[in-house]
Amino acid sequence: MVKLRLKRCGRKQRAFYRIVAIDVRSPREGKDLRKVGFYDPMKNQTYLNVPLILYFLEKGAQPTGTVQNLLKKAEVFNELSCNQMKFN
Repeated sequence: MVKLRLKRCGRKQRAFYRIVAIDVRSPREGKDLRKVGFYDPMKNQTYLNVPLILYFLEKGAQPTGTVQNLLKKAEVFNELSCNQMKFN
């Protein structure tokens, strides 16, 4: 099973996070399938590759709680429901 979750990067006390698609059994710093964005809590900056995120969500990837909150703020789930309506 694939999850969308945060992968910690940066130095001590200056962490930023990559949003990655990764296998559930992998550790937090393990090998990811694909990088789909990043989140910098210090600068409150987020970059999301929305088409790639939508692709993984349509294939059944489950976002973690924090990633789900970031996606809600960026209104990615609204785009997901619009894409599903187009295909039906």
